[in-house]
Amino acid sequence: MRNKTIYIRIFAMTLSLVLLATTMTACSRPDAAHHTVVLAGSTSVQPYAEILAEEFGIETGLAVDVQGGGSSAGVTAAQTNTADIGMSSRALKEEELTGGINWQVTICKDGLAIIVHPDNPVRNLSIEQIRKIYLQEITRWEDVSDGKFTGDIHLISREAGSGTRDAFVEMVMEKQQISNRAIIQDSNGSIRQIVSGDTRSIGFISMGLIDDTVVGVSIDGVEPKAANVFNGTYSLYRPFIFCSSVEPTGNTKEFVDFVMSDTGQAILEKRGLIPIGGATQ
Repeated sequence: MRNKTIYIRIFAMTLSLVLLATTMTACSRPDAAHHTVVLAGSTSVQPYAEILAEEFGIETGLAVDVQGGGSSAGVTAAQTNTADIGMSSRALKEEELTGGINWQVTICKDGLAIIVHPDNPVRNLSIEQIRKIYLQEITRWEDVSDGKFTGDIHLISREAGSGTRDAFVEMVMEKQQISNRAIIQDSNGSIRQIVSGDTRSIGFISMGLIDDTVVGVSIDGVEPKAANVFNGTYSLYRPFIFCSSVEPTGNTKEFVDFVMSDTGQAILEKRGLIPIGGATQ
């Protein structure tokens, strides 16, 4: 009887270990049903990815974890497989592509808006004026407002490594560096918050994040609108990119397919971004 009891205990323990090993194997597979898709990177892409993740979860019951960190950090996370998808708000660099990024897709385009406080009467700036402002060659508002507004210009900028900053430097600064007198913020939301509370500040953020607390100024007479990006009259825009070390499969692919679907693209367009098919309004 004792031997039979010992045998039963050994059998039960063996069965438990087999079940545990099976569970652990399933958890380690990217395609496991309960696998959480992890995105990391651009804080410009992040709020839109969070909205897409929520809608995707409602539709499929699958979880998507969206983290920030900046475009460069997102590319690194994709290269090292610490995230299923890296998010970038700028074109990928050659060294990033050769350093482990083997798949990428542009999910939409985003206009880059220059913002000021609503009480600031300046509603139009040229690219040259913006560049000189961020080089501190123009330091007073009266120099770009025909004397209608006065005072020192307070520069607000993103941090080094930010896709938004990289895009701004490439498109506006002619590769020259932003003045070190600029106040540095680590997200578009932070820039918007500072500009909304400082009548003499100027900043640059994702066009889709403009709200009634700030004003997006026209660039060379062209308003910062999605339709103007699509028709080619508004010059400041950049791609929003998903990237990975391998082509997505399983739940990750299902999420990417959702983002690129008519439903996903409509979600992005509703929030001021330019879908791959182009703006409809």
